[in-house]
Amino acid sequence: MTRLWRALPPLLLIALLLAVWETSCRLLAVPTYFLPPPSAVAVALVERAPVLAGSALQTFWMAIQALVVATVLGGGLAIAVSLSDAAERAVRPLAIALQVTPIVAIAPLVLIWAGLDNAEQAVVALAAAVAFFPVFSGVLTGLKSADPDLERLFDLYRANRVQRLIRLRLPTALPFALEGLRVAAGLAVIGAVVAEFVSGSGAAQGLAWRLLEAGNRLRTAELLAALVWLAALGLVLNAAVAAISGWVVRRQSGR
Repeated sequence: MTRLWRALPPLLLIALLLAVWETSCRLLAVPTYFLPPPSAVAVALVERAPVLAGSALQTFWMAIQALVVATVLGGGLAIAVSLSDAAERAVRPLAIALQVTPIVAIAPLVLIWAGLDNAEQAVVALAAAVAFFPVFSGVLTGLKSADPDLERLFDLYRANRVQRLIRLRLPTALPFALEGLRVAAGLAVIGAVVAEFVSGSGAAQGLAWRLLEAGNRLRTAELLAALVWLAALGLVLNAAVAAISGWVVRRQSGR
């Protein structure tokens, strides 16, 4: 019952916005190619469901692959450089540079390296580059957030760096890493779509290709239907990561 009451306000707001949208489109006679009413979008969702579902699954699969790659590389690099202050000072600026570099700037280079026959791999690599920094930053911040008193205790017992990492810093870093993973999950979906936009080959056949196809043909209702699928993908992936994070935290706390 509590969950229902919490979900009621956003559901009512969504219903109100859809009603205003539908009414405004009909009263003002807005052209459907400019802004179709929600009912037209619903029709497009039903009629184009098989095509959009297949493209959504493709985008979701690429986002999952990108998230896995970003987690392995970002988390692994953060753990490695945390063992040396010099290595951290050397790597952190490069990681920040990768984060602030627009994906459209590096996309042509990645596509050249991957080749046009491997466009899907190029999209995964570009999406992983977008999702890399939150994982790297979250893990590294967590590893540096261990209790100073416990750090001194490990010094007292002359623990080596590996022992300190496994027994103290990794458990401390877990909440930070999980939060970074949640941020990276959303960015992986965004990165997959943007990367497919930039690649422009249509080989991946994800939701970005459906957006381009619908936009070029002025099928605005289908374009909005694809956006609905894209939003649903982001919500599903974020909810999945949140559920995994909650389970891991409960296991760590012994509940």
